[in-house]
Amino acid sequence: MENGKKFALTNEGIEKLEEELKDLKGPRRKEIAQKLKEARAQGDLSENAEYDAAKDEQSKMEARIAQIEHILRNAEVISEANGDCIALGSKVKLFDIEFDEEVEYHIVGPAEANPREGRISDESPLGKGLIGQKAGANVDITGPTGDVMKFKVLNIS
Repeated sequence: MENGKKFALTNEGIEKLEEELKDLKGPRRKEIAQKLKEARAQGDLSENAEYDAAKDEQSKMEARIAQIEHILRNAEVISEANGDCIALGSKVKLFDIEFDEEVEYHIVGPAEANPREGRISDESPLGKGLIGQKAGANVDITGPTGDVMKFKVLNIS
């Protein structure tokens, strides 16, 4: 993990990470410890697939705990953007010209981006292309494969 990098997070993003960390350090750790205990009770650990799976799950969980703690230690809270230009923290309503539909996105830092939930990173092609735009603007975004997406900015909040 990068040592000096700051992670731009909304208050909501910080709360979600804190909740996940609490779950991982509490109930999930106990659950995995129980799985390990049960697998050990089966005898020979050298050929015990359940023990290996539990150790692997424990390793992934501990890595995620370390990742979340690192992000929270280096978090930089972004305020919800209020203004006439799209910025980190803005919620935007766009009209997707190609698909003839309205879409909504919340521009966030990479640590809390989740496109399925409409949360896009300011470092993504779409996020980069929207930053600084005003309501009413027509925006052409070049995607990673070279395709061009066309949007009209309807609303910024």
